[in-house]
Amino acid sequence: MPDEFIHNQNADPFETKLRPLWMSAQGGNSADYRSALALMTQRLRAFFANKLQGLPDEVEDLVQETLIALHNKRGTYDPAYPVSAWMFAIARHKLVDLHRRRGRTEALHDHIDSVDESELASEVAEQSAARDVGQLLNKLPDAQRVAIELTKLEGLSIEEAARQTGSSVAAVKVQVHRGLKALAARLRST
Repeated sequence: MPDEFIHNQNADPFETKLRPLWMSAQGGNSADYRSALALMTQRLRAFFANKLQGLPDEVEDLVQETLIALHNKRGTYDPAYPVSAWMFAIARHKLVDLHRRRGRTEALHDHIDSVDESELASEVAEQSAARDVGQLLNKLPDAQRVAIELTKLEGLSIEEAARQTGSSVAAVKVQVHRGLKALAARLRST
């Protein structure tokens, strides 16, 4: 990671507050998870309010949709990058989804001066992480790959994944467990 990236990351007061909470939350600390989500909520509310000045009723809905996506995709976070960049990447996707639902493509294009450069770093990281995860998942047997994709990436419950695949709940649990164990072993060997 370049020194200037580390320097810029440490210069952002939001990232300085958020990162330790998020890292602790990723380790299982539920109090820090709630604190991280509270910080994210404030920043997301301001972000969406700025982007949706003509649609104030949509702001809170997008905040909630983004928080749900952050929760469901928390396993995709790469600690090599700022938490806020990852958060804003997901928020931008939710904003695009809103505009698609509303059929307002003209609002998808931000004026170049209104783009916050701290938000841009996540595009490369997100694409790279998705590619890496996809490559790892493709090395798993199909049943394990599908079970992990449905439960961990798409956020379905074990029961929903079992219904969708036509497998038993126990079989899906076993496939997820074995698949995650195989992924962890591959990551440790690299």
